[in-house]
Amino acid sequence: MTIMLSKRDRTMASLMTAARKAAAAIPPLWPLATSVAVNPFLGQAGEPLDMAAVRLARLTGQSCTMPLAWYATKIADGVISRGDLDDALAAQLSSIGRDDVDAVLARPHAASHIPGVAELCAAVSGIDWPGFIEERFGAWAAGHFDEGQALWAAPRERGAYDAWRAQARHDLTPEIIGLEGFARFVTSLPDHADEVIARAPYLPGLDGDGAESYFQQLLISIGGWAQFARYRQWQAELAGGDDATLLDLLAIRLSFDLALFRIYGPEIREAWADSVRRHVAPVVPSRDIQVAVVLQSALERSSQRLLSERLSTPVVQDAGARPALQAAFCIDVRSEVFRRALESLSGDIQTMGFAGFFGLALEHRGTASDVAELRLPVLLNPGVTSQTTTAASTDADLRIRARASRAWGRFRNAAVSSFAFVEAAGPFYAGKLVASALSRAKAHAHHEGKPAFHPSLDLDARTGAAETILRAMSLTSGFARIVLLAGHGSSTVNNPHASALQCGACGGHDGEVNARLLAELLNDGGVRDGLVGRGIEIPGDTLFVGGLHDTTTDEVRLHAADHLSPAHRDELARVTRWLAEAGRLARGERALRLPGATTASSIMQRSRTWSEVRPEWGLAGCSAFIAAPRHRTRGRNLQGRSFLHDYDWRQDRGFGVLELILTAPVVVASWISLQYYGSTVAPSLFGSGNKLLHNVVGGIGVVEGSGGNLRTGLPLQSVHDGKAFVHEPLRLSVCVAAPREAISEILSRHDGVRALFDNGWLHLLAMDDSGRLAWRYAGQLQWTACDDRTVVARDAA
Repeated sequence: MTIMLSKRDRTMASLMTAARKAAAAIPPLWPLATSVAVNPFLGQAGEPLDMAAVRLARLTGQSCTMPLAWYATKIADGVISRGDLDDALAAQLSSIGRDDVDAVLARPHAASHIPGVAELCAAVSGIDWPGFIEERFGAWAAGHFDEGQALWAAPRERGAYDAWRAQARHDLTPEIIGLEGFARFVTSLPDHADEVIARAPYLPGLDGDGAESYFQQLLISIGGWAQFARYRQWQAELAGGDDATLLDLLAIRLSFDLALFRIYGPEIREAWADSVRRHVAPVVPSRDIQVAVVLQSALERSSQRLLSERLSTPVVQDAGARPALQAAFCIDVRSEVFRRALESLSGDIQTMGFAGFFGLALEHRGTASDVAELRLPVLLNPGVTSQTTTAASTDADLRIRARASRAWGRFRNAAVSSFAFVEAAGPFYAGKLVASALSRAKAHAHHEGKPAFHPSLDLDARTGAAETILRAMSLTSGFARIVLLAGHGSSTVNNPHASALQCGACGGHDGEVNARLLAELLNDGGVRDGLVGRGIEIPGDTLFVGGLHDTTTDEVRLHAADHLSPAHRDELARVTRWLAEAGRLARGERALRLPGATTASSIMQRSRTWSEVRPEWGLAGCSAFIAAPRHRTRGRNLQGRSFLHDYDWRQDRGFGVLELILTAPVVVASWISLQYYGSTVAPSLFGSGNKLLHNVVGGIGVVEGSGGNLRTGLPLQSVHDGKAFVHEPLRLSVCVAAPREAISEILSRHDGVRALFDNGWLHLLAMDDSGRLAWRYAGQLQWTACDDRTVVARDAA
């Protein structure tokens, strides 16, 4: 039986579909405590950069590339060569030629975005309605989404739309500003958010194809609040559920437009009709956008050319002798500097790169804490649980201290007692203020106690995990006497974005717990016996040691006490000396880049300086991901710009490890790279603004100033040194030493990953036996020779 829908029902279904598509285009925002890099173009991964640039330009007026004059400077300085530009022009799908590039560089056109209802009403009334909506929306959202910062919490029993209506009915501010009858209008709104969305046709013309574009523009206009709601939806979907908060926020933002149109409709009707036509119009890149994307591609080819030259220089292969130390670090670009420094100290040192969660997808509870920390990439679900074990009496004491500290903090900040507190206790804080001003504040506290799997894993599960991780690390033979597993973290004080400097593969936490647990696993005698039957024999004199590399100070903390071994005392003392010297060398190199870091010792001080806006550069400069044996990159100065993942395809039976690399670490690295890219090319939209103006809101994120939209992305100080950008915006070049047919086969099974390469959000290059980047992925499972552009079929040898 066919069910006939009424015209109203069909319209409502169409609008809800448009609303859900618009919501899917919004990237998630993790809270400050566990912030991780997020690709701001996540919702546009299914289309190429030029198409995403058109959408962004017409919805916001922002660009997806740098200003054209910036690229002109790169050409004039010789950074982009004529060959780079010719190659980029030859690879593009449009008909842009060299004459078009020259013409656009000489006379670029200013792009204009589609004005929304609030902007049109502002033009005829003289009232800043977009700014007013941003302020009122932000004031309500800060209370509604608060995660413990506010002393007087807003009611939580209602959904976002219901909670907003309850508050807006009594908010007289809009009427004072000039939005007459707003409270009465809010009272008249439907009880459900989807019914509000169905009222979009009250704005003439929006019952057609333009609704999705318009809804996306509304969600973008509320900034990080929409992205935080998308995070809630993301978390709910991981758990097999759903969350309607983002659609609630769309209904709230739409309500403001409906209220404005009710008053100013006759005055803006013609202008609004033009906006609707532009929302409905096909997405077609302009010549300026096409030229900008070509220039961006040329810049990236320039970077790839230089990297290929560096990688293809002759290398000295290892003699095959057993190394004295093997040290596994995270693939993070900051590790490259330290690894290079460490290896320079002795030919007996071998370093490796592996994702910093070390293959253990942990849900961890720390000492005296009931908070579950997800120490794994946000793309994964936890597979095992762990906790830090301490004596029962110690745990109880710590819990009592934590509760007392929270109570003291609430008394100090409460509206009733804060003034009395300052009068009575203020002088006692003078010493603390002086100590902080002199950079003697306490920095990051390392984990005390020993982590353990809880509940414990049986022997077969432990052995299986150990085998999987070792094969993924390409570490199945040739073990040193000391194998260091170094997670990484960052020490800073007074830094709301501190978790963004932690390990991206550990969900915004450091990797210390994961490293210590893997060391525990691989030192287990039963596990080692089981591995022998699986083709991996770890010598009896090999000791695995967990540690933490502090990327702000370049100090490495060892946890040798986890596995006391008198037989390794002398080796551990030597390793400690090596690590200290490597840290000194790494600090000296990093001091050349950081503003104000005149000496290596000043690098250490930055971690304790409460006014320091650049404790370190984080991953600024990241431009390449290299999956290859270490001898392909050893001894080469990659300037802290490359993710380095050890991989030997000859040990990879069935290419399962390669599949894991392409579908997990590469995707995480792409999120990091594109966050830095977006925060550089469009800092007012994808960046979080000036650190000096930040205020933390709700424990979730920051606003710039006293209120308004939640800001997302990286602060300006993370990509800019005060004079110029230090991060060169480049889409990540993924360089893999593996057969092309194996890479293509994996991409054919993973549409989401393939889309990133097919649409140019990532570049993919295959390395030949000399280390040269010889083949370029051209999309649609085709490859092009880097030297003569000859297209090679998917199954080419």
